[in-house]
Amino acid sequence: MNHSIAIIAAALLAGAGCASAATRQVTLTVPTMDCATCPVTIKVALLKVPGVSRAMVSYAQRNAKVTFDDAKTNVAALTKATDDAGYPSFLADGK
Repeated sequence: MNHSIAIIAAALLAGAGCASAATRQVTLTVPTMDCATCPVTIKVALLKVPGVSRAMVSYAQRNAKVTFDDAKTNVAALTKATDDAGYPSFLADGK
């Protein structure tokens, strides 16, 4: 019986070493916002991207702060979503 416990423990430890997803937040610059309703369109587009859990869009600052699961999506998918909605964007900090 102790042998079984050792096998289970070893399996659990091996799984712990695997890469895991991380929640990440980025700021996208969206320079083409030209009206107060633009942020709604951009937010809806970003929230449709699988893995995005939050999107805060500011017309005044012309940016979008996006929180997402980096195992499910990436910055390229986020910028594609805003571009597809008619609002090209780019990573604000260049990282």
